[in-house]
Amino acid sequence: MISIIGSGRVGADIAFLCAANALDDILLINRTKDKAIGESLDIANSIPSDSKFSIRGTDDFSKLSGSNIVIVSASVSIYQKYRTEHLFSQVNMIKNIAKKVKQYCPTAIVLIISNPLDVLTYFFQKESQLDRFKVIGIASSLDSSRFHYVLSEKFNVPLHSISNPTVIGEHGDSMVLLFSNIKVNNVPILSKINENEMESIVNNVKNYWKVLRMYNTRSRYGIAKRTFDVIDSFINSKDLEISASVVLDGEYGENDVSIGVPVKISKNGSIEIQKITLTPKESELLKKSSNQIRNFIKSVKS
Repeated sequence: MISIIGSGRVGADIAFLCAANALDDILLINRTKDKAIGESLDIANSIPSDSKFSIRGTDDFSKLSGSNIVIVSASVSIYQKYRTEHLFSQVNMIKNIAKKVKQYCPTAIVLIISNPLDVLTYFFQKESQLDRFKVIGIASSLDSSRFHYVLSEKFNVPLHSISNPTVIGEHGDSMVLLFSNIKVNNVPILSKINENEMESIVNNVKNYWKVLRMYNTRSRYGIAKRTFDVIDSFINSKDLEISASVVLDGEYGENDVSIGVPVKISKNGSIEIQKITLTPKESELLKKSSNQIRNFIKSVKS
């Protein structure tokens, strides 16, 4: 069973993709019971007619029992300027959810969508005491897809003409865009752009969500699709390579911090952090990014 905690736009969109593709039974949990039930009634109409699966909504966390995958997309409020605006209340929320997951489905794989993504992934893992590879923050893959799109627009080429657009680090202002391995039509990108152009691309990716707000909308479809891809990988035993936030234990020289790094989800469901070569500048930026996340973590603990 796939359980989704938070039945807002993103949670509902993830549920729709899972239902329409008949991945598994789905449970929507929301603090407002009617919201969860209403969304489930609508999404139920997207389930293929030959499917054996169903969807239901509730506010009862005990229904989590039997969940194989849990997605956390809940939020106490909508942030306006910074993803860390509601840091303390979001951490309290995620700790409470972690206790419920530990109580009712301690063997589940947990995908964190809520912001601030890296900080919440860290506190969920610590509070639940689940294995660090069972708690995954899904956001750097969204940043990578935005990077991919921005590059395709700049060079006026289709997405498939661009290889290896990867973002690691914080899902926030200190994110690290890796230019060193990118090729555009098999030509290294660093031979095509200068420092000023790189800075412009970085800013475009960092501020992508703010542009969406300018047009009176918020990110939903991109993160829903990236999350669906991970769920699909686990359920249908597909290899998947993405950037995702996990608690590090020595990888990339970092400990006791959750941060976006390249990971591989194998067909058997195992998760492996992939070691890729970074330039000295990229390594320095990743260190700064991890320190940024660590400072947020410390501010909550103090």
